[in-house]
Amino acid sequence: MQIGIFTVGDVTTDPTTGRTPSEHERIKATVAIARKAEEVGLDVFATGEHHNPPFIASNPTATLAYIGAQTERIILSTATTLITTTDPVLIAEDYAKVQHLTDGRVDLMMGRGNTGPVYPWFGKDIRQGINLAIENYALLRRLWTEDVVDWEGRFRTPLQGYTSTPRPLDGVPPFVWHGSIRSPEIAEQAAYYGDGFFHNHIFWPASHTAQMVRLYRERFEHYGHGRADQAIVGLGGQFFMRRNSQDAVREFRPYFDNAPVYGHGPSLEDFTRQTPLTVGSPQEVLERTLSFREYAGDYQRQLFLVDHAGLPLKTVLEQLDLLGEILPEMRKGFAEGRPADVPDAPTHASLVAAAGGARDTSVHAEDTMTGTTDREEVQA
Repeated sequence: MQIGIFTVGDVTTDPTTGRTPSEHERIKATVAIARKAEEVGLDVFATGEHHNPPFIASNPTATLAYIGAQTERIILSTATTLITTTDPVLIAEDYAKVQHLTDGRVDLMMGRGNTGPVYPWFGKDIRQGINLAIENYALLRRLWTEDVVDWEGRFRTPLQGYTSTPRPLDGVPPFVWHGSIRSPEIAEQAAYYGDGFFHNHIFWPASHTAQMVRLYRERFEHYGHGRADQAIVGLGGQFFMRRNSQDAVREFRPYFDNAPVYGHGPSLEDFTRQTPLTVGSPQEVLERTLSFREYAGDYQRQLFLVDHAGLPLKTVLEQLDLLGEILPEMRKGFAEGRPADVPDAPTHASLVAAAGGARDTSVHAEDTMTGTTDREEVQA
């Protein structure tokens, strides 16, 4: 079981002080949060991808590479890679490079995003969102698994004899999760390829999450990747903790009430009752999180959103300290009663082992100008 955090990178005014951090402060805070996540023993740090104010989560490859240079163990992931509007050729190259730089500590979560205007900004039609996700991902897989790709589709120029470089580390591409809140087509896509399915699990009731996860599991089995209970599932979640439940509710309420996403809507009490948001003591967060198995089954990755809605960096780091305190019990709880044949969350090491070992898949192509390969040039 992998336990970690994700950020959407929002730049939001603190409703208790009226202060809004600068973009620079928020970018540097993201790095500090990731380093703290590794310090307290978490397994994963993930960042979203947004290309509009008030977010600083554009160019996640630069963010992950920079964090990778300052960490040693934690897995670095996207919380959304916009497979719809980002060229799959660029995704193939960028994330293979980050994979090399971090010695395999990277995976991706493909998604369509929730910002409609991003489509025309990148020359795409939002009405083709699902079709773009399907076609672009099919191409991305080929770019990572085939040395030379000839391809033609609907949404980009054809490729002839194209080789994506660098090739994936050890001959194994980064593991891919497909993230969705509401689209059964994305659950179907994840199941078809035998990839992971990550349900956002933040804004919707447990019944909706259960329905989406069940669909993915059933289709995973249908496509012959294993039993339904062996499918690779991840869930989102969010919490705010203090030692005393009343203190947690009192402190978090103004952030909840004014949050750009769900502020000025349902009350905090209604929202925590109807969704997985937990505001209370560490023990309450622990018990609520472990209850997710009741409707999602045994799953492989749990990520929490902890740094949104204007919460200051100091408070976020305190939240991570509290999460670190209950982490051993959370791991123990998730392990209790877990069948031995339910797989662990994939890692680079496990994927390499499943592929029969590491391979150097570097491509040494002939230079059409000199008639030599790059290997020969190096030897000369």
